[in-house]
Amino acid sequence: MANIKSSKRDAIKSRKKRTENIKKRSMIKNIMKKVHLEIINGKKKEAEIVFRKMQSVLDRFATRGIIHKNKAARHKKNFSLKLKKLA
Repeated sequence: MANIKSSKRDAIKSRKKRTENIKKRSMIKNIMKKVHLEIINGKKKEAEIVFRKMQSVLDRFATRGIIHKNKAARHKKNFSLKLKKLA
């Protein structure tokens, strides 16, 4: 732990930020799993609904810097291709 008061505050702040980012990353993984399960089960309408939600979550977190923008684009592309094959 740091000795200077401002660096102690920074350490506390970064710890809080880290836990929030972990929660957000797990949220991304969970919503991607939902889309994947809907695609596997062949439920196109439900998959499209969850896919739209996933797109907004990925875009929002990519602009905030929680995940890289290219990673978000890659996931959106791969899932949209899987949805098109489902049709």
